[in-house]
Amino acid sequence: MTSHRPRWKGRGPGVPRGLVPVLAAAAILLSACTGPTALPDSGTPGAPPSPTKDGPLRVAVISHGTAGDAFWNVVKNGAETAGEELGVQVEYNSDGDPGNQAKLVDNAVAQGVGGLVVSMANPEALKPSIDAAVRANIPVITINSGEDKSAEYGAITHIGQNEGIAGENAGRKFAELGKKKLLCVVHEAGNVGQAQRCEGARTGFGGQVETLQVDISNPTDAQSRIRGAVQTDGSIDAVLTLNSQVAANAVNAIGQVGSAAEVATFDLNTDVVAAIKSDQVLFAVDQQQYEQGYLPIVFLKLNRDNANVVGGGRPVLTGPDLIEKSNVDEVGQYVDRGTR
Repeated sequence: MTSHRPRWKGRGPGVPRGLVPVLAAAAILLSACTGPTALPDSGTPGAPPSPTKDGPLRVAVISHGTAGDAFWNVVKNGAETAGEELGVQVEYNSDGDPGNQAKLVDNAVAQGVGGLVVSMANPEALKPSIDAAVRANIPVITINSGEDKSAEYGAITHIGQNEGIAGENAGRKFAELGKKKLLCVVHEAGNVGQAQRCEGARTGFGGQVETLQVDISNPTDAQSRIRGAVQTDGSIDAVLTLNSQVAANAVNAIGQVGSAAEVATFDLNTDVVAAIKSDQVLFAVDQQQYEQGYLPIVFLKLNRDNANVVGGGRPVLTGPDLIEKSNVDEVGQYVDRGTR
């Protein structure tokens, strides 16, 4: 943002000519006497350095995503774009293993970052590390997962979709389409958010709901398990996947056995957009994860520079938004550029 200051074209009225150099000299002397602003004391020897308001804000964004994951790439894009726009140094790291993710948080705390953004798919595993950040006076914002534990752990805000509400919307949409039996496919064991999605779908659907556990890191096995489920139970007429990659496995599995089941999914990528256009996927629950990367950087910048907090103790929701045949063309262009 450009700063506009008045440009003085002369001494101005009422300022004697001989007084101008005197005032300038006084200003220089005052500056010399004041000296540089002291940095905050880091506290106990050996403790992590305390965050400072001097210089650019440095924020560590640490997710439970895996390298190259299309979903988390959009989160990263949002965080880095906000950093570029606001002059914030953003350092993005991720690890799907809860223990390794906790170590990344510990490293960020030890380095004295000015803010921490973390997704909590496994809150208990991350609690000691987040506690350490809070003790070090590092403001924490949680994103995506862990809404229920965010405030308890000391985070100033949680940003993401409410998994239960999102699941209810998906289940309700299936019911409106006349489906009778729903299969909800969980792809990460121990991920509390995925369990909440399926429970929400059960509430919104109102009919029969079964869950199936697969491993996202083994797509061949995931596809085989989905194929086995719809082949064994021909009454399954709806399949809800919780990840865009798994949606492709479900579409393939259903096609292999000629099942009448139809697929919907959480999250968007270019393949899901194409599948909606070709009627292979009914709809996608879009949690608009670009906002989950972008907004925390804005909020942490405001917190440091203006002591602002957002949400009033409640989460800031980024979704859900249902993407279907009627609006997929409009949204698809943003998926192509990496912001949806």
